[in-house]
Amino acid sequence: MRPILFPILPFLAGYFLSYFLRTVNAVIAPELTRELGLNAGELGRLTSAFFLAFAIAQLPVGLLLDRYGPRRTESALLLLTAAGTLGFALGHGDTALTVARGVMGLGVSACLMAALKYSSQFLPPERQAGVTGLIMAAGGLGAVTSSAPLAMVLPYAGWRPVFMFLALVSLAVAVYMFRSVRDIDSGLQHETLGQQLHGLRTVVARPVFWLFVPAAAFSTGGFMAIQGLWAVPWLMNVHDLAGADAARYQLVLCLAGLLGQLTIAAFAARLMRRGFDQLSIMMTGLVLAIGAQTAIITLAGQSYLAWFLFGAAASTGAQIYSLLASRYPLRLSGRVMTSINLIVFLGAFLVQWGYGVLVDIGVARVGTADAYRLAAAAVAGLQLFALAMLTFTRRPEHEHHLARPTAG
Repeated sequence: MRPILFPILPFLAGYFLSYFLRTVNAVIAPELTRELGLNAGELGRLTSAFFLAFAIAQLPVGLLLDRYGPRRTESALLLLTAAGTLGFALGHGDTALTVARGVMGLGVSACLMAALKYSSQFLPPERQAGVTGLIMAAGGLGAVTSSAPLAMVLPYAGWRPVFMFLALVSLAVAVYMFRSVRDIDSGLQHETLGQQLHGLRTVVARPVFWLFVPAAAFSTGGFMAIQGLWAVPWLMNVHDLAGADAARYQLVLCLAGLLGQLTIAAFAARLMRRGFDQLSIMMTGLVLAIGAQTAIITLAGQSYLAWFLFGAAASTGAQIYSLLASRYPLRLSGRVMTSINLIVFLGAFLVQWGYGVLVDIGVARVGTADAYRLAAAAVAGLQLFALAMLTFTRRPEHEHHLARPTAG
């Protein structure tokens, strides 16, 4: 693993930070609600500003990655992360914190895509599933750190000093990446902006792209929305758990995601030699994730096993990036992955905000606990639709055409 690990270590650090910031509001949500007097919809809007800014940045990030490479693109954007986290630490009021949260999302918008782009430049396709798992495991470790460990620190440090520290970490990662990563020309394009935009149109014009859209939005993005905010309020409002107790369930959820990614990293190559492919891995995980959510909603809301299965199964959704990119030429890989990542984070934004709106609507009609259950059921229903759409991506008569599209 050493020849693989060391070149991507700065990108692993960046994605750790990205995922920490993505999920941190789940633990500090009670503090934000109490300090700012927010309802569920307002909390969802403030937190989801991260996802909206992240989504808006994806298409420009794809162009930058394909033109200037991962090192320069991500290290520059991480300076915005430092500014956003510092602004969140110092901000007062709903509007100021929402803007700062958006700047954070913009700053980390290249962390995953830059890591995947860099790995695609120096590793063969058969190693991509395992490396994707390793990269996602770094994010999973960030999610784990932002759950129960952070909850233990908050009573002593407070959430504002935590964000001041994160601003320093963001700056340090930006400098580390810029100074240590070696640029690789393979897969980079020195095209005019018009040519780059034409390549982007080539990406979204392929039917296979749109078949993956529901899975990106409602499965990968939907899990982000739940993990990043709603898991803890769900447990507190449905099962009357204290915040610290609910944070332990989120820790289990995040640990499961981390272990799922490490398992994929370790065994993906072996599974593929035995006839499995990335699509099979992802679809199997989606089936198990829907089943686990159904159990949580109806029977096993306080079962650590159900939450663990949900997190482990949902971790397979990360395969969507390299899976879709493998069906396009390498020169378009940055634009392919950032285009689908736009869908992922737009879906996360819509699910995270919409979840809160559904809860606010349902509270007056069916009560708080059932309102949360109905919102969770709506997400699971959308994921079932996404699973059905993925079955159409296996049509053999289209596979060769989609795998090697014309350069445009």
